[in-house]
Amino acid sequence: MASVAERHEQHTGNGGPPPRHLRPDLKSRLITSVRRALSILLVVAATCGGAYLALVAYNQSSTLSVGEIRMSVSPGHRGALDVYVPLVDWGARFEAIRAPLRLRVDLQTINRGVATGLAQGQSLDIDRVRIEAQEALRSFIIRLILLTVGAGAALGLLTAFAIRSRVLRLRWTAPTSVLTAVGIGVAMVALIPPRGEISDPQYYAHGPDIPRALEAVEAAQRTPGVLDQELDAQLVGLARLVIDPGRRQSLAGQPTITVASDLHNNAVALDVLERASDDGPLFFVGDLTDRGSPLETALVRRVAHAGDPFVFVSGNHDSDYLSRELAEEGAIVLTRRGRLKADGSYGPVINRIAGLQVAGYDDPFERLSSQSFRDRFDNIPQPGMPETFANWLRPLVGKVDVVMVHEPQLLSTALQVLKDDPPERPLVFLVGHTHETDVATQPGVSVINGGSIGAGGTGNLTESTALSLARFTFTLKPSFQPLAADLVSIDPGTGNSSARREILEPVGSTP
Repeated sequence: MASVAERHEQHTGNGGPPPRHLRPDLKSRLITSVRRALSILLVVAATCGGAYLALVAYNQSSTLSVGEIRMSVSPGHRGALDVYVPLVDWGARFEAIRAPLRLRVDLQTINRGVATGLAQGQSLDIDRVRIEAQEALRSFIIRLILLTVGAGAALGLLTAFAIRSRVLRLRWTAPTSVLTAVGIGVAMVALIPPRGEISDPQYYAHGPDIPRALEAVEAAQRTPGVLDQELDAQLVGLARLVIDPGRRQSLAGQPTITVASDLHNNAVALDVLERASDDGPLFFVGDLTDRGSPLETALVRRVAHAGDPFVFVSGNHDSDYLSRELAEEGAIVLTRRGRLKADGSYGPVINRIAGLQVAGYDDPFERLSSQSFRDRFDNIPQPGMPETFANWLRPLVGKVDVVMVHEPQLLSTALQVLKDDPPERPLVFLVGHTHETDVATQPGVSVINGGSIGAGGTGNLTESTALSLARFTFTLKPSFQPLAADLVSIDPGTGNSSARREILEPVGSTP
């Protein structure tokens, strides 16, 4: 029979396992830890949620000497300062903010007296406007940060009070909310205020208002003595709206053509192309389809009526079948042998179109119906092809204004020859293939690439490419002179459009 001492030893654990009711309950401790973690996460989420609601909801209006502006923030975008004019639905964007949001400054009203004075040639006190704009933006950012931090902390503390318990007391949840809100404030201080020089704006507009935006920019550039400084302040970095305005020639009323390429069967973009051309001349520089098959041709055939006229040269993704069908539809199809007629014969190499002398060079890798529209070669110009193109071009220089060719690499030899011996008569090349908008110039020569109107096409769904095209403006009287190329891009996801104007300096023409 056990003694009293032995029984006591068993109960105290000296010589055996403790009683069941004294063992740690691991499951209970795990549940408690999870509850505490979830409580902390809930408080953090509530704090962030309150801060976000304040961020998107708050806006501030300020009256400057030139008019009234409204400032707000739009999260979820690439960091930028947007100066937007709702009256004409266009604006300027400066990538000067590191946070993933857009700091929007909307011009709501314009001071009538200031506008009248500008129209009468009076000067504008730029320094005053800059200081006013700086103060307005600084005030907005300070209030925005304080309000965001306060709203985040308030909702976080409210949540902390609502979930307080013996498991996780306020001494843990309340500081969590406050520290999270302060962290958000510090991040805003570091990332929201525009940094560095605010310059090189990207002008943008929505849909059909792009021409209006570009005309407004051009009008600003023509205004003598007004807004001719680099506005490098935090807000009014409307930098370079006006650069050397005295030398700029007005583009109003000058003839313009639409330049596009690389649709790649994207029939959805046909509507965009039709609206952009606005029943004017449309020059399409290849890759209307992916293979040029009869099925694809039927899909895009209507493009032949998108412009007045519709001018076409083939790309490496087009075919001889497609070219013949477009010619039968009334399109102007240009080849190195001349204009392709509906009966399969060829007309002149140089054709007068929209007042221009135009020639076109069909792509060497154009697919053939006799070969079942298969790929030909490797789609990279082979040795000798640039020289062949240069030899074809040589007798046309001085007689032709515009040459259409899909593959820019074919121009390499010709551009070098023209660089060594610049043409007296301006020469413009319209190209495609790269899916990137671009303008390159050298004495007497301009190369314009409208990008990809099909955003890479249905066969390039993983390619990050915007719908893009170009508008080429020129003079015809007293002679042909290139004036400007407007490069237009349209985001397929949002439908927002951006545009920039590249001025093409006129050169001496043949007497």
